[in-house]
Amino acid sequence: MMDIEQVIEEHGDYLLKVAYLYVKNKATAEDIVQDVFIAFYQKQEQFRQQASLRTYLVKMTVNRSHDYLRSWKSKRLTLFEKIAGRTTAITPEKKVLEKSVKQELTEALFTLSVAYREVLILYYFEEMTTVEIAQLVRCPEATIRTRLQRARKQLATAIGDFDWEVLRHESI
Repeated sequence: MMDIEQVIEEHGDYLLKVAYLYVKNKATAEDIVQDVFIAFYQKQEQFRQQASLRTYLVKMTVNRSHDYLRSWKSKRLTLFEKIAGRTTAITPEKKVLEKSVKQELTEALFTLSVAYREVLILYYFEEMTTVEIAQLVRCPEATIRTRLQRARKQLATAIGDFDWEVLRHESI
């Protein structure tokens, strides 16, 4: 059994840099690296030494980073950052504004019919194409495009003018 403290000492900083390159948030990167070390400690007998320990830990870190980036939490936080505006200084006023925007967006999403809400989620958060969505919900692609257009308009009316294509073309 390996000394986990020594493993952390030798590889912690490097893994933190790797995670940060993916998630671009220090606190999240620290959480990911912590999860990697916990998982390694719990299952270190699975490490077969076919590659170096560093390579093994980096692969775990990359996988956890990808999992985080695909998660709803990541996408939700990024969406709210885009709506509220990105800044590094978090003031009490900004926290109140962010909470208000989150509440407003949530309420606005729930005012939409399920069909409209569904296409927005699949298109923007699951990053599916209109063709894929049409196959999934078993309706014509033109119907999906119409639903997307109408859902954007209804949501924009509810929360103000918002450029939805920015979400589609930037990493969420």
